Amino acid sequence: MSAQKTERLLNLVMCLLATRQFVSKEQIRSAVPQYADCRTDEAFERMFERDKEEVREMGIPLETGSNSAWFEDEVGYRVDRAAYALPEVSFEPDELAVLGLASRVWQQATLAGPASRALLKLKAAGVEPDESSMLGIEPRVRTSEPAFEPVYAAVRDRRPVAFAYRAARTGEVVERHLDPWGIVSWHGRWYAVGHDRDRDATRVFRLSRIAGQVVPIGAPGEVEVPDKVDFRAQVAALAEDQPRAEARVRVRAGAGVALRRRATTEELGEGWDELAVPFGDVEVLAEELAGYGPDVVALRPEQLRASVVRRLRAAVAEPA
Repeated sequence: MSAQKTERLLNLVMCLLATRQFVSKEQIRSAVPQYADCRTDEAFERMFERDKEEVREMGIPLETGSNSAWFEDEVGYRVDRAAYALPEVSFEPDELAVLGLASRVWQQATLAGPASRALLKLKAAGVEPDESSMLGIEPRVRTSEPAFEPVYAAVRDRRPVAFAYRAARTGEVVERHLDPWGIVSWHGRWYAVGHDRDRDATRVFRLSRIAGQVVPIGAPGEVEVPDKVDFRAQVAALAEDQPRAEARVRVRAGAGVALRRRATTEELGEGWDELAVPFGDVEVLAEELAGYGPDVVALRPEQLRASVVRRLRAAVAEPA
């Protein structure tokens, strides 16, 4: 089943679960984005009839009926909650931890936006949603990386991708071609794990270092994910966040407390100290140093200094 069809069916089920009333065809067409995009009534009717049958084949109890005791010919649709709801389920603590982690994967997924718009359209059409029935359905995941959604889609569809990637130690941007196997959250950051076609090896890519667009370069289903791969172990072994280089930084006296905690210090006098700061990712350190403004000066390596200067110039150029 295509991702577009899956999204449409999920939006339809959420629309019918969002209220205890029967929802008319007109209200469904207005609330579900893919139906609203149908150019003709005939196209909508064909699509809706196919979707109704598929929903029933999946075991979802779709009912027809009317909200009016006087006009029973006004047919509407809803999902029978009593038949649809799961019996009480209990989990072990480790199982709950896994479920909690999995639920985070849907924070900014494509389905969250259309689902919210569908509920708003239902309210506008006079159907009052029962928000308690939506608990656990609308996806939620927190991530600020623009690359998260396209990489997640590639993992879901098992589709190879290409992207520009900024190296951790040098800051150099290179083109990478990846067969993505999975996405892992590690120490507060998101990583893609997969087969690097350029180096013909398993590699880990931090999503925040992906520069520009993530472009599909193959067909869905093309990527074969090896059995029994421990993605977190791969990230722990291959992630480039461990300190592997040293930066020289000049810091004003009394400033840069966090830097001083992990650095060795050489006093220069006249209110300035020079620090030797271990680091693994030049871009992460540059972002930290830029946050200190005029109290910190990056000296070397040159890639670090250039990255700090670039950030400060962007901050100055940004309109207030």
